[in-house]
Amino acid sequence: MTEVEEILKDSQCSLSENYAAQVLGDSMEPEFPDQCVVIIHPTDRAYNGAYIFAEVEGVRWFRQYQRDAEGERLVALNDLYPEIYLDDLQWQVLGVVVQRNIRRKVKHYHPSSTDQGLAVPLNL
Repeated sequence: MTEVEEILKDSQCSLSENYAAQVLGDSMEPEFPDQCVVIIHPTDRAYNGAYIFAEVEGVRWFRQYQRDAEGERLVALNDLYPEIYLDDLQWQVLGVVVQRNIRRKVKHYHPSSTDQGLAVPLNL
């Protein structure tokens, strides 16, 4: 059982329902400042450019997913943090950010669309 499943097992929440999390740290600034709240849609799929929560080699990360000629990687928006190249690593998507709230100022993100209108399945 995952940590999220363990937390939710005694609650009224479903594992398929969106949930909130608070961003800690500056790795995703300026888009996601320290202490802002994000709403996460639980899924194992994402698209290029999506903001995702992922588990890589047992460690959880909030990063932007990028897939291009260089391969698949997780990128922090703050240049002080290195990219995480996913080739040859064991990893999975835990969820995609669908909303951000900074002092009641809300911004929405779309978890299943790209410029081409297709979601990119991950870890298949």
